[in-house]
Amino acid sequence: MLDSNLKEQLKAYFAKISQPVALLASVDDSAKSQEMLDLLRDIEGLSDHITLSVTNDDARTPSFAIARTGTDIAVRFAGLPMGHEFNSLILALLQVGGHPSKEEQAVLDQIAALDGDLVFETYFSLSCQNCPDVVQALNLMATVNPRIKHVAIDGGLFPAEVDARKIMAVPAVYLNGEPFAQGRMGLEQILEKVDTGAASRAAAQLAEKAPFEVLVVGGGPAGAAAAIYAARKGIRTGLAAERLGGQVLDTMGIENFISVLHTEGPKLGAALEQHVKAYDVDIMKAQRAEALIPATEPGGLIGVQMAGGAVLQARSVILSTGARWRTMNVPGEDEYRNKGVAFCPHCDGPFFKGKRVAVVGGGNSGVEAAIDLAGIVAHVTLIEFDSQLRADAVLQSKLRSLPNVEIVTSAQTTEVLGNGEKVTGLTYKDRVSGDLRSVALEGVFVQIGLVPNTEWLKGALALSPRGEIEIDMKGQTSVPGVFAAGDATTTPYKQIIIAMGEGSKAALSAFDYLIRTPVPARAAAE
Repeated sequence: MLDSNLKEQLKAYFAKISQPVALLASVDDSAKSQEMLDLLRDIEGLSDHITLSVTNDDARTPSFAIARTGTDIAVRFAGLPMGHEFNSLILALLQVGGHPSKEEQAVLDQIAALDGDLVFETYFSLSCQNCPDVVQALNLMATVNPRIKHVAIDGGLFPAEVDARKIMAVPAVYLNGEPFAQGRMGLEQILEKVDTGAASRAAAQLAEKAPFEVLVVGGGPAGAAAAIYAARKGIRTGLAAERLGGQVLDTMGIENFISVLHTEGPKLGAALEQHVKAYDVDIMKAQRAEALIPATEPGGLIGVQMAGGAVLQARSVILSTGARWRTMNVPGEDEYRNKGVAFCPHCDGPFFKGKRVAVVGGGNSGVEAAIDLAGIVAHVTLIEFDSQLRADAVLQSKLRSLPNVEIVTSAQTTEVLGNGEKVTGLTYKDRVSGDLRSVALEGVFVQIGLVPNTEWLKGALALSPRGEIEIDMKGQTSVPGVFAAGDATTTPYKQIIIAMGEGSKAALSAFDYLIRTPVPARAAAE
């Protein structure tokens, strides 16, 4: 099943396995079971530490456990972990096989100290770029703490379970049989939910940190670039973010990142994190800013209050909080989120195979979503508010060539309809005639642009009518010592490469501010 080149690469990786690993397969006579066995046999042949046996000890077939022989440490995959989950499989083999994780020791100690029996189930789709982060985090937890169990389930192979649990979006995580979380989560966020004292301990640790010379708030392309440029100046740099990589993690194909012909958001996000970690940057993950506290005197310390209550201080601050998907703000949208209302066609599209869906939005992302979905679903209705689509001509041409796509322009979505459990349709207003019309469908994919993550800054500095942080050509905001970069600002053209340039510029401007602004005598004495 694996080609010779890949086998050679994996053989080199598996040389790092130091503990005996048993692959325990549960199979039936289906083609998928045979395919899974072929994969496991290939893997067994790549390391003397790996053995395969058919045990049929699990109710889900096809599935297999990866177990450390002679211990209670194991993880399980139900289905065939290919596509985006292939890396999850390789990491699980290495970690169960004794290869140490790169996570900080304090995090590993926190996992090991968790008390109680925790059984996690994660439903994923092979096309979901958000799922591996969750699967890999929970797999790691299971290899560190034997009282934690995790099974990653390919929803496409177990439709009865998906239907019974009314899952319409991935990743969907269950803990001890009950819903636990939906959507992308990092290890720190998972630990915060299961470790009730984690938030207060994290807040106490933040409060004890000495002031930074540059504090970057936000971990996307702009924030990562700002942190790298600041750290290269040899000054004390901190980066606080909900997740490193930011919204780029939710992006599938990237083909306009100059010098890189093609990459994917999660890969770029991981590269950003590794680049930041290569410098002396104090990285504070799973941290959400809630208030900006300007300095009380020129050159004084600026405060950023975090969600846990702690206040981080710095002589200069770079805001790079990015943006999030804009919502329609119509009745039914929130009620049916993850019950038919979705934002990621790559992640959730497979759950609508053979069904009728709508895409709201006629820009590039909306048209791309409609094209992708048309290859999976029975029919796509694309709804655009404007009188014409706004996507690039080449995308429009491709869309119009598809036989199962209908394009509706001059249409204002007014409501998402449902039966209490899932979406059944939507209504829109014909902006020409004024008539209200209904469309029967089972999914609505919202693709209407971005809204900046700046609500917490209202009243603290100048924002545009769209909520963007107003900056000058150097990235300076209306507050001295506070700079901003990326999609949260008034900089036009929200692109990854532009955000990186703006983040770099903001860091250079912050450094220039620091060397030209005297430290107040009182602060210097402290």
